[in-house]
Amino acid sequence: MVLENAVVVFGRRGCCMSHVVKTLLLGHGVNPAVFEVEEADEANVVGDLLRIKGLKAVFVGGKLFGGLDQVMATHISGELVPILKDAGALWL
Repeated sequence: MVLENAVVVFGRRGCCMSHVVKTLLLGHGVNPAVFEVEEADEANVVGDLLRIKGLKAVFVGGKLFGGLDQVMATHISGELVPILKDAGALWL
């Protein structure tokens, strides 16, 4: 999934942090692939994601980008759009 999509967001279903990331990306015109983990499935997924970045992880261009803090920091600094363009998530 991560290698097949320019942007992938992993998070718990209904998590406000995941919602913020998705909303920000959609506002930029990015259509991220979203993997929302159900509470019943969380135990199966959480081990792998915790080793990576926790249950709120964003992948850009097939690589771990970070969580909400990293997405917001690069957005505020103006670096997010060029990163998304380089990953093929934006064409403008």
